[in-house]
Amino acid sequence: VQLVESGGGLVQPGESLTLSCAASGFTFSKYSMTWVHQAPGKGLERVSDINSEGGVTIYADSVKGRFTISRNNANNTLSLQMNSLKPEDTAVYYCVRGGFLYWGQGAQVTVSS
Repeated sequence: VQLVESGGGLVQPGESLTLSCAASGFTFSKYSMTWVHQAPGKGLERVSDINSEGGVTIYADSVKGRFTISRNNANNTLSLQMNSLKPEDTAVYYCVRGGFLYWGQGAQVTVSS
C-alpha cells in the first residue's frame, strides 16, 4: 500500500490550494478515504472523509464550506480542494486509507502573509 500526497505549499490567507493523493497497492475503489491534518504543536485532526464510491462526504466544522474532498476511482486519486485558506489551516495534511492503518507521508500547507 502506498499513498503519496502532493500539492502542498505556501499561500497567502484567502488563497486556494489543491492537495492530491496518489494511491497504489490496493483496490482503491473499495475503501473510504480520509484527510487528516496536524497543526504545529497540536494533535491530529480529522479534516474530511469520503466513502468508497464518492457519494458521501463529511467535513470538520472548521473547514465546512471551504474545503471539498473528491476522488477519482478510475485514476486511484484522492483530492482536497481548499479555498479561502486561513492561517489556522497551516498543518501537515495526510491522506489516510479507511481503517487508518495506512497513511501517506504528509504534505505541508502553510498559510501566511
